[in-house]
Amino acid sequence: MFLSHLDLTHFRNYQHLHLDFTAPLTLVQGRNAQGKTNLLEAIYYLATSKSSHAGTEKEVVGWSAEDEPIPYTQITGTVHRKDETHKLEVLFTARDKNRGVDANFTKQIRINGVGRRGIDLIGEMRAVLFLPEDVVLVDGSPSERRRYIDIALCQIERGYTQHLSRYQKVLTQRNSLLKQLREDGASHRDPSVSAQLAFWDDQLVQHGGYVLARRYRFLADMAPIARARHAQLTEDREQLHLVYLPSFNAGHLSEAAYRRLKDGDSAADLIRFPDPLPTAQALATAFLRKLETRRDRELATGSTLYGPHRDDMAFNVNGRDLRTYGSRGQQRTASLSLKLAELEIMTADTGETPLLLLDDVMSELDARRRGMLLAVLSKVEQAVVTTTDWNDFTPAFLAQAQLLHVENGEVSPKAGEEVLPQSE
Repeated sequence: MFLSHLDLTHFRNYQHLHLDFTAPLTLVQGRNAQGKTNLLEAIYYLATSKSSHAGTEKEVVGWSAEDEPIPYTQITGTVHRKDETHKLEVLFTARDKNRGVDANFTKQIRINGVGRRGIDLIGEMRAVLFLPEDVVLVDGSPSERRRYIDIALCQIERGYTQHLSRYQKVLTQRNSLLKQLREDGASHRDPSVSAQLAFWDDQLVQHGGYVLARRYRFLADMAPIARARHAQLTEDREQLHLVYLPSFNAGHLSEAAYRRLKDGDSAADLIRFPDPLPTAQALATAFLRKLETRRDRELATGSTLYGPHRDDMAFNVNGRDLRTYGSRGQQRTASLSLKLAELEIMTADTGETPLLLLDDVMSELDARRRGMLLAVLSKVEQAVVTTTDWNDFTPAFLAQAQLLHVENGEVSPKAGEEVLPQSE
């Protein structure tokens, strides 16, 4: 999988960019706030149809779009996969005459010039992105960790994307019904209440069971790889365990053991992934049982309290939960170990190596850790790496990479490199 060309129009601080990628390794250097991260964000859009860190998608629309009759932002990429070439496009267009912060934008997706849904774009070009702020995967909210798992799995497996989408739609409908029942003062003892919820329950556990089972397998596959990478990064001083924390007992633990796990107990028998892993059917059965026995609580709150939308995961190092006891450096190392494991799992599950996008990661590592990461970079089909300092990389690495400099949204070859058409 190789991204050979990227076009940006009015994307953040890029007014117009036409960029050819000519080598497996591309190193983009520049001072802070010049556009390095924005470049990676644009590539990530083509992989996931979503921003890597924008609060609202209209944030990516550059000020230069104001000069257009109808403000718009466009991201276009040419991707080569095996013997096929695909043109991917994400377009934001203003819906009304408002401009600036008041503007509303519609998002359109095109694949080879044909309008498609966002869900259809995912998987056309896979990417693993590491940002300095990815430390939130460890110390941030559970929603950050769920979002990470979902984005990775949606890129790997279209079936997961479909089940997750249907789960979310059913969840919305079920929450609407629960809210209405609460407002009507309905009782969980009323047989008609269970009858009304039964239809949505069946669909919720069907799709939720699939989502849960796939998350279990994904994290179970990632765990030994992340542990190995973390050991390398810490010179074997730390042992990392990924721990999945479902919102209800999946059935492989006693209720007492499950409560201990949720309370942060790091005993080996609790944090170890079950063998065999629970099936989608077994998880759906346990999920339904939980819903049926907690009707009173859900009616009281008017919302669904259990399911994949309430799950979490934890990072355990040497018997301690990194969310609570880890230093900033430990948390950043754990998140990098996770991303490196994701790269390997995505390659194994799809048969294609995703693009690896690294944002200024070298500045956080010592020389030995940099060497380990450079060895990983040499094994991928394509990597785009940003830095503020050329000296963070060895002469051997610089000799084999396409070297670009970015300043104020303008990209140019590093001085002394062959001049290529970059921007206008």
